[in-house]
Amino acid sequence: MRWALFSLGMVLGVQLAVPPISVAADLETIEARGYLVVAVRDGWRPLSFRDQSENLVGLEIDIARQLATEIFADPNAVVFQVVTNTERLSTILKDQADVAIAGLTITPSRMRLVNFSPPYYLDGAGILVPEGRFQSLQDIQRRRIGVLQDSSTIPSVRYLLPVAELVPFTSYQAAYSSLSSGQIEAFAGDVTVLVGWQQEVPGYQLIPELLSADPLAVVMPKGNQYSSLRALVENALTTWHETGWLEERATFWGLP
Repeated sequence: MRWALFSLGMVLGVQLAVPPISVAADLETIEARGYLVVAVRDGWRPLSFRDQSENLVGLEIDIARQLATEIFADPNAVVFQVVTNTERLSTILKDQADVAIAGLTITPSRMRLVNFSPPYYLDGAGILVPEGRFQSLQDIQRRRIGVLQDSSTIPSVRYLLPVAELVPFTSYQAAYSSLSSGQIEAFAGDVTVLVGWQQEVPGYQLIPELLSADPLAVVMPKGNQYSSLRALVENALTTWHETGWLEERATFWGLP
């Protein structure tokens, strides 16, 4: 009954609020089930967000649908389990999704808990500035730069721009208000976040130099029973890189 209800939700296009207690499965079970369960976010333009019709779109959604195509020859054979940033890893650890494609970077601590695919995009820390005002890191060496409070971006900014004045903010919205009013002259954060900001609010540009590089990858459970699924995902990502499909989709969504 649990799986019947879950399948009905997929057919009706309903985003279920509470997933089954245990969803994660080996590849053979996923194939028999008939769809892939993927944990994604819904507010991270251009990786994964809702369009004007409330449909999930973005680079990570494209990757999820392409994985469904690899397994079922059907890009719609996927159920999206929307998660928050704090739920991204725990969803896999609690077996609530087959895979997570949710802006997760590869780190040594996470590698002890879950398996990662080859990277599908190289994110990192970048700097957003008003369009036409600054062209390089050298131009903002002594400027007021906004950062999110306690952000992992801060050490990179301090290392490459040691004399810049860092101004902490508790939210992106607060930082945007200060940047638009001229109280700060630049804002440092994840490139994927800044690209989404740039797409939603015209008049800003990214400085070409990155402050750091952080690979984003598909997250999968550990365990020998998932080896076939991991092999399929890894082979798919490798092929998509070789054929240029991943780079084409990243370009389509405006990612540098």
